[in-house]
Amino acid sequence: MMMNKKLIILLLMAAAAAPTSAQRLTVIKGNVDCGSTGYRQPVTAEFELRNKGLRKLRIQQVRTSCGCTSVDYPRQDIGANDKFTIRLTYDAAQLGHFQKEAAVYSNGSKNPIYLTMRGVVQAEVQNFSGTYPYEMGDLRIDGQSIEFDDVNKGDRPVQELHIYNSGTTTYRPNLMHLPAYLSATVQPATVAPGHAATITVTLHSDRLRDYGLTQTAVYLAANPGEKVSKEKEIPVSAVLLPGFIGLNDAQRQLAPKVQLSADTLNIAFAGKQKKTETIDIVNNGRTDLKISSLQMFTLGLKVTLGKRVLAPGESTKLKVTALRDELRNVRTRPRVLMITNDPDRPKIVININAK
Repeated sequence: MMMNKKLIILLLMAAAAAPTSAQRLTVIKGNVDCGSTGYRQPVTAEFELRNKGLRKLRIQQVRTSCGCTSVDYPRQDIGANDKFTIRLTYDAAQLGHFQKEAAVYSNGSKNPIYLTMRGVVQAEVQNFSGTYPYEMGDLRIDGQSIEFDDVNKGDRPVQELHIYNSGTTTYRPNLMHLPAYLSATVQPATVAPGHAATITVTLHSDRLRDYGLTQTAVYLAANPGEKVSKEKEIPVSAVLLPGFIGLNDAQRQLAPKVQLSADTLNIAFAGKQKKTETIDIVNNGRTDLKISSLQMFTLGLKVTLGKRVLAPGESTKLKVTALRDELRNVRTRPRVLMITNDPDRPKIVININAK
């Protein structure tokens, strides 16, 4: 019995020592380029970290490289596998390039983890408001939509939106309602009046479910937690192509070959509410042509297709109906997308010019 008690005590002592080794602090994003800021216009960098351990983690201290940099970090315990943010703010009280560091001490790592922010302080920051034609509250933006064209499975293409703060308040802009296949970062994280920032949007194509067109809408917010509104909607589209890698010359000679009577439709309403035009589609190949997807990039269009599978030499008709009133309110170019099994033309875009 005495031996059992001693064994239990030893096991409890070992368990008490285990949490430190079980905890692990990792940095998701530890270096931030803040770009340009104005003299005495403080700039903030946001760093993403994660508790990869099995137990709660606590930040014990964050030491900055100088008194010109302040820090904001979680004071409460951080749960297992939780992500969190540390913010460094540089006061920009000196002109020229800067690089500031912070050392993060926690019970999740034996040695401190270092974070770095860099940028340049200018006497005057040029006003670029003329290059941002679209208004979304106090924020101006250089585009109203995001498009990822000709994406192959596994690609991670990137698109950028450039925003400008035309108001009198400092904002922390972000994109809301991102689906699982999109991610976005904003640099710098804080945008003072008269300053600009870049939103970088990455498409994770391996998370797209189907070939062809995938569409969604994200929303630009001036600050985290802002309410969604139609005026701040940004449509996002991605076109995932089927793969034909590895086809030899003989296989291509036997493949289907699609031919259209037109790739562009010019539609004149002439006072009518809607107008229909027709495109002839022919299979000039040696095997069946399959149209696996037929989609519209915008509202205001309706399509009907006579047949989706065409034998060699066979043809069909594609009817496109444009609705005048709905097309007036769309933000992206009216187009029709076709996905086929023609290895030379897996994606066909039919442009619609409606007046």
